[in-house]
Amino acid sequence: MPTRATPTVRQRRVGAELRKLRIGAGRNTEYAAGLLGLDRTKVSNMEAGVRAISPERIRILANDYECRDQGYIDALISMVESRKRGWWEHYKGQLPQGLLDVAELEWSATRLRSLQTVHVPGLLQLSGYARAVFDSALPPLPTSEVELRVALRMQRQKVLDRDTGVEYVAYVHECALRMQFGGRRNTREQLDHLCDMSERDNVDLRVLPVEVGAFPGAGHAVLYAHGVVPQLDTVQLDSAHGGEFTHADAQLAKYGAHMDWWHERSLDPQRSRDLIRSIARQL
Repeated sequence: MPTRATPTVRQRRVGAELRKLRIGAGRNTEYAAGLLGLDRTKVSNMEAGVRAISPERIRILANDYECRDQGYIDALISMVESRKRGWWEHYKGQLPQGLLDVAELEWSATRLRSLQTVHVPGLLQLSGYARAVFDSALPPLPTSEVELRVALRMQRQKVLDRDTGVEYVAYVHECALRMQFGGRRNTREQLDHLCDMSERDNVDLRVLPVEVGAFPGAGHAVLYAHGVVPQLDTVQLDSAHGGEFTHADAQLAKYGAHMDWWHERSLDPQRSRDLIRSIARQL
C-alpha cells in the first residue's frame, strides 16, 4: 500500500493503538514484521499512520498480541474499512489539516463534551459570530480563508442534526457570554441562539458563573470526544499555535476530571438559560 504524506489524526490513531498493543504484548517491530511478512520499516510506517493497514492484518496482530476485546478490535477495523470520503475532505488543501481533523473527530464520536472560557462553543455558533472570531486572528487571515473557516464551522454543526444526533454537553464560562464578538447586536443574536439550541434533547448547555472563582486548566478550549469504545476517546485542545490532540491515558483522565469538575459547579440547563437571557437583555 502507498504511503501517505500527511496522515490524518484518525489514521495516526489506528497506528498508535497497534503500537500500544504491540508494546503491551512485549513484542518488537521485527517480530511484527516477521508475523506479517513485511520489512520493519513498513511496520513502523503503519504504526505512524503513514502506511495504511488492512483489516486482515489488524486481526492477525490483535490475535497474536492476545487482545481479546472484540469490541475494541472491531472499532479499529471500522476505522480502516471506511472508504467513503467525509464531507470535510472537500476543504482539503484549502484549510489546515488540523481543522479537518476536528470535524472528523466530532463526526465519528458517540458523545461530545467541551469547555469554553472565551468563545461560545463552535458547534453552537452563528455564522456572524464565527466570522467575528476568525476576523480577530493575528496575523489577519485573508477574507477567503475566513469564509472557508466559517463554512467549515457551520457544516460541523450537522453532527447535532443527524437522525442519531450525537449527545453534546457544553460547559461555558460566564465571561465567554459577555465577550462581544461582532458587536452588541451580533452577540445578542448569538445568545438567543444558544438558548434555542439548549432546548434540544441532545444538547446540554451549562454555564459556570463568575462567582465560582478559580477553575482547573489554563483557560484554553477543550473538546473531549468519546469513541465507540473507551480506549478510543480523544481530547483536542485549542491553543494560539493550533489544535493539539491527545489520547494518552493520563491526559484522558485529567481532562475527564476537568469535565466532571465543571459539571458539578455549573448551573443546570434551565438556570443556565436564565443567566444567558439576562445577559442578552443587558446588550
